[in-house]
Amino acid sequence: MTIVIKIGGSTLGENDTSLQDIVHLAEAGERPIVVHGGGAMITDWLDRLDITTNFVNGLRSTNTESLEVVIAILRGIVNTALVAQLTQAGGRAVGISGVDSSLIEAEQYDPNLGLVGKITKINNDLLTPLLDHNIIPVIAPIGIESSLQPLNINADTVAGEIAASINAKSLVFLTDVDGIMDGQGSLLPMLTIKISNQLKENGILNGGMIPKVDAGFTASKAGTSVHIINGTLAYSLQNLIDGNFSGTTIKGA
Repeated sequence: MTIVIKIGGSTLGENDTSLQDIVHLAEAGERPIVVHGGGAMITDWLDRLDITTNFVNGLRSTNTESLEVVIAILRGIVNTALVAQLTQAGGRAVGISGVDSSLIEAEQYDPNLGLVGKITKINNDLLTPLLDHNIIPVIAPIGIESSLQPLNINADTVAGEIAASINAKSLVFLTDVDGIMDGQGSLLPMLTIKISNQLKENGILNGGMIPKVDAGFTASKAGTSVHIINGTLAYSLQNLIDGNFSGTTIKGA
């Protein structure tokens, strides 16, 4: 069964076992696909280069100058490092971006966001042969426009669209929090569209969690089981697969 795992850079710490867990899944006959972000490192490098950037509903506005940094960080540094670490853990992994073989076709999302992409099509003909040969695809969230202009795409959105397109069994968001919290700070074991809308209206669900939740609903409506868990905890991914779940399940239907 195919499992899409979205890894945020903030989850990869000294206690994290996510990459080992992913390799174990592949060894057990599962078909993991990794989608990664890199927001914190991108922000750090943009600050170093004195390039101003803004966020709108959790999405980074991107001009030509900042897109060059985004591509360099996501494809050049983060993607390469993850492939190397998965290989070191005993897995077989290949790093790709949405530009490769037009995996992620996109169009510009909003003029106010600049070179930020809205996904129009996922071409799974690149992913399927890799999975069939027990190779873990590691995907950098960069899309390609019909004019061949690369576009920055939110990694959560990419994970949700890929999970829906490939009919994944599960989509797992590895974060640095325990899941979605209610207004009192208590963990919500289940998040529905109705509850999500209420949390957004009250300002409780905000920032980068919005595209994550929206992507979860996209995959859930396609029949994928969707979970948000704390990836900084040792064996959290393996525990989820084993049925020892702690986090938030997103239910879109």
